[in-house]
Amino acid sequence: MKESVVLYPAPGTGHVISMVELGKLILNHHNHQFLVTVLLTTGHFDNPVTTSYISHISQTNPSITFHHFPSISVCLDTSPHRSGPAIAFEFIRLNDPNVRHALQSISQTSTIRALVIDFFCTSALQIASDLSIPTYYFCTSGAAVFAAFLYLPTIHNQTTKSFKDLTTTLLHFPGLPPIRASHMPRPLLDRNDRAYHDMLYFASHLPKSKGLIMNTFEALEPRAIKAIAEGICVPDAPTPPIYYVGPLMADSDNRTGEGGDGGASNCLSWLDAQPSRSVVFLCFGSWGAFSAAQLKEIANGLEKSGHRFLWVVRNPPTGGNSNLFSAAEDSDLDALLPEGFLDRTQGRGLVISSWAPQVAVLSRESVGGFVTHCGWNSVLEAVCAGVPMVAWPLYAEQHMNKAVLVEDMKLAIPMEQSDENGFVSATEIKKRVKELMDSEEGRALRRRSQEMRESAMAAWSEFGSSMTALTELAQSWKRG
Repeated sequence: MKESVVLYPAPGTGHVISMVELGKLILNHHNHQFLVTVLLTTGHFDNPVTTSYISHISQTNPSITFHHFPSISVCLDTSPHRSGPAIAFEFIRLNDPNVRHALQSISQTSTIRALVIDFFCTSALQIASDLSIPTYYFCTSGAAVFAAFLYLPTIHNQTTKSFKDLTTTLLHFPGLPPIRASHMPRPLLDRNDRAYHDMLYFASHLPKSKGLIMNTFEALEPRAIKAIAEGICVPDAPTPPIYYVGPLMADSDNRTGEGGDGGASNCLSWLDAQPSRSVVFLCFGSWGAFSAAQLKEIANGLEKSGHRFLWVVRNPPTGGNSNLFSAAEDSDLDALLPEGFLDRTQGRGLVISSWAPQVAVLSRESVGGFVTHCGWNSVLEAVCAGVPMVAWPLYAEQHMNKAVLVEDMKLAIPMEQSDENGFVSATEIKKRVKELMDSEEGRALRRRSQEMRESAMAAWSEFGSSMTALTELAQSWKRG
């Protein structure tokens, strides 16, 4: 009977892309020893970027099978104790019967050697256990964030207060710089929110898996990796085996955006006409959206900096909270930006709506800096391109990523944000852009970034750390 590996990502572009890239890696580096099936939820949290990406992969990688679950709806009404993340986690749990049915169906034609699940898909752990299927987590964030998640039950027992109320408190996780309690991911801020208890449940089950597969590499996060290896992140139980198999990211020709190919071609042609390391690139991920006032501050800061720039602009969120799983529509740039801004910066700046081919942009010779929201996929893309960063976190675990990027990795300059609402002034934007592009500190970051790029390439050399880890992982599946 054939042998299979089944992958189960959470909905959301970054989660799906990372998991599919893991599937490609398993196939390509192990001569198709395993069949690879990806389980995909269907429903409210679908978005066009993910759909386009899956369609492309289906055409170019027919060895990967996508199993789409029947569509499920979930009540979207929020309450003080039922936040957006809590609704998303509920949606994933509602798919548990679909997970069980899919695993039973796949088992009829092949032996499932491993089920690899996203952190947010922890409810599948018990299902796989019932079916005697070994289960691994694939961690789409870095080792530092998952060191914190492993230690979260310990932190939980140290206080009875919500993190959002500990405004001046620093949390001390093994392997991380101190993190402000109020900068923890949104689902963890309020103990009265169902999402908090979901996250605690997810974290407490990490040690119960057969192993953790992490999208990072040893040279990038030695401090966090050391803390995990020493067992201090899980003080009351053995830490499962860890496999550091990154950096995993989609090739530039696999990232299809809603903006169409014309816009991508135009921005790449524009970049190719600019001097070496002269352009600062600003992009804030699939979900990164700013208020109208903040967009104007960014524009004013860029104009005053005097530097060349490529800036991806999304529409401001509407109705309070933006849907973190949806894609933005094209923006009316003339309406969003200060009057005359596009004319005054024509030639040295390019603003594009909604989407850019980020991997391709970062690889251009003209790009000398990256203002980023610190999403882990974006961090890895910048690392692999050797581009230094300005860290401007917006949501999820990005404040934690910022702390590690700035203080441990020394690959980024911090953007100073208002404590009250995260707002950043035009003066601060101008200052940080000039610091990144002009200062001695910026040049030091650029040298460090180039060195880390070489380390990332070395991790995937014949005897590199990530190649070795992937081989060990596949061997453990073969042994059963």
